[in-house]
Amino acid sequence: MLTGSLGMLASASLGDGTALYEPSHGSAPDIAGQGIANPLAMLLSVEMMLRYSFQMDEAAEALSAAIEQVLSEGYRTKDIADETSTVVGTQQMGDLVIERL
Repeated sequence: MLTGSLGMLASASLGDGTALYEPSHGSAPDIAGQGIANPLAMLLSVEMMLRYSFQMDEAAEALSAAIEQVLSEGYRTKDIADETSTVVGTQQMGDLVIERL
């Protein structure tokens, strides 16, 4: 499982009832609709949901590997980019992950 950068920190609240999965930074309503939000934390939260709530380890591993591949290819949203990154928007980042699944 990938974690680290604030823009990519997934979160899970597990217990005896319903589990809650979300990015630790929240929904970022201040940048809604601008195409600059980083979707990776939400996707990593889905990875945890697949693993812990649905026991779908193979699907969780595939999602994690797709995210790792996109990052290893140098794609970044603006919030985690550096001078060597290829900066993409929210939709593009999601599309890149889907293409690698």
